[in-house]
Amino acid sequence: MAWCLISIHPYDSANLVSNLFWFWNLVIALISQMALQESLNKFKQQQEKCQSTLTSIAARSSSSKASHSHKAAPGSTSSSTTLKAPTAAVKFSNDTERLQHINAIRKSPVGAQIKRVIDLLFETRQALTPEQINEACYVDINGNKAVFDSLRNNHKVSYDGKRFSYKSKHDLKGKDQLLSLIRKFPEGLAVVDVKDAYPSVMDDLQALKSVGQVWLLSNMDSQEDIVYPNDPKAVIKVDDDLKQLFRGIELPRDMVDIEKELQKNGMKPATNTAQRRAMAQVHGITSKPKPKKKQREISRRTKLTNAHLPELFQNLNGNS
Repeated sequence: MAWCLISIHPYDSANLVSNLFWFWNLVIALISQMALQESLNKFKQQQEKCQSTLTSIAARSSSSKASHSHKAAPGSTSSSTTLKAPTAAVKFSNDTERLQHINAIRKSPVGAQIKRVIDLLFETRQALTPEQINEACYVDINGNKAVFDSLRNNHKVSYDGKRFSYKSKHDLKGKDQLLSLIRKFPEGLAVVDVKDAYPSVMDDLQALKSVGQVWLLSNMDSQEDIVYPNDPKAVIKVDDDLKQLFRGIELPRDMVDIEKELQKNGMKPATNTAQRRAMAQVHGITSKPKPKKKQREISRRTKLTNAHLPELFQNLNGNS
């Protein structure tokens, strides 16, 4: 700092006051400049500290994911989705939007945070620690007891004390296990119970249907899809009410009426009686009535197996 030497004449009082006023203003300006410079230095130090923190977080994230990938089994399925690699470190001034996004997630309702975690577990199909979940979807499980307890008790989540993973209703790994499960439910299995078993389960269902191993039908009442095993040997239990309803339906006596009813319900009849009759009239062919079979009389020599029904033997011919 350069200091200025002020020469004051002992007898010039006006110059003395003017020079003192100028000197005082100079001192105030220098003090203000020094305070401003000190504030700028503190701000730079804070910015460097924040940049160092972000860099260390990114480094830990990279190292933890690398160690997790080395520990993964070599025979893991190709359908598993790996976590996204951490983004490159950015300057503090350009990372404000990301920090605001993380803060908004952590202040969101517990249900919204649980959904983010379950969606992550469903997509990755991996067992993840709370730290890995925090890095992937910014939900701090260890820092929020309500989120931790709700996630641990959720029926869609499995927790072994260290890691969280997705838990489906049926633990299936492929099409063969899917078919074995369907065959255990001859009366039908709801598709919603297996649609989250593994990522390609819906494609496998369509493949089994295309080769005729299962039936895939829709329930008109509940609007849900039901899958049935296509096994002729399967024993299916039918309710008595359904049996009575089936037996109570009176079919039309004329085959033409039966074919019309089938067409009304969107089914194609195997026969065309109207066309067949028209062709017969053109060629002068008349349909012969089927002869009635002669009822066989029961004689005394007939072995009676229904003795508990005496009304069947009222016409018993005693002379035979």
